[in-house]
Amino acid sequence: MTTRNLASARSGTRARGTLLLTLVLLAAVDLAVKAWAGGALADGHSVNLGPIELRLGFNAGMAFSLGARLPAGVVLATTGLTITAVAVFAWRATRTATRSTWLPLAVILAGAVANLIDRASDGVVTDYLHTGWFPTFNLADVYITGGAITLMVAALTSGDRTENPTAAEL
Repeated sequence: MTTRNLASARSGTRARGTLLLTLVLLAAVDLAVKAWAGGALADGHSVNLGPIELRLGFNAGMAFSLGARLPAGVVLATTGLTITAVAVFAWRATRTATRSTWLPLAVILAGAVANLIDRASDGVVTDYLHTGWFPTFNLADVYITGGAITLMVAALTSGDRTENPTAAEL
């Protein structure tokens, strides 16, 4: 193995470790906040924080309650397959892609995994952030949306500076 290949392998190992650590830590924070919200807001009261209100809600569907009438098993399976596909892509991308590509994927995965874990127990996701004009959501949803926006911005601003892999390389 050449020195360059060895350095690339070490970099990929560090990137994968960072990906996993980011995923686990962010998912744990979300699940802890959901547990707190489930207990603290269970009596129906809300907490006004200015533009955002803490108000307990539950979502049986996916984003924006899409698929809320589907059986919970279908929603779990669909979500699980999607998470698996993104996880495989992110894992492989850590070998050649820049941090601006795989780190947002780790954040997206953290949100998706946290919501999947939350949904697994009772078929619904705990939501607690309410704006009045937008559907109630949670921190995991913020991770997913923020990660997706960051990934899009990185893709639009990357130019020739990144080493983005082709589909064949993944």
